[in-house]
Amino acid sequence: MQKTAAKFFFSTVLLTLFTMTILCAQEGEVTVNQDKQIDALLSLKKDINRTHSNYKIQIFNGNRSSAEKARSEFRNSFSDWSTSMRYETPNYKIWIGSFKTRLEADRALLTVKKKFRNAFVFKPKKDKSNP
Repeated sequence: MQKTAAKFFFSTVLLTLFTMTILCAQEGEVTVNQDKQIDALLSLKKDINRTHSNYKIQIFNGNRSSAEKARSEFRNSFSDWSTSMRYETPNYKIWIGSFKTRLEADRALLTVKKKFRNAFVFKPKKDKSNP
């Protein structure tokens, strides 16, 4: 029984050392040749992604003074996401973030819900004046 365990251990160590020498043996240099317009396109895409938001998290809905208090509390607790206050008669709403995917918004929601239990993810409707 001990000989089998010793053989297994020895085989495992030997295999691990052999594998490590193979993995460390690869080195190289990569040169990327690309058109200069690709950088301009990437910059344009980044600008579009900043202005176009798919999902947001709402952390508050109520009167103005409480909305300002919630916004201030959020900014003190979380500095990763931007905040905005919207007025929809008769309530003020505090929206945070600008998430490209629902998964990204849900992950952020898990963190936010620790402090703001009524927070939820939603997809804002487009303004009729700005299609």
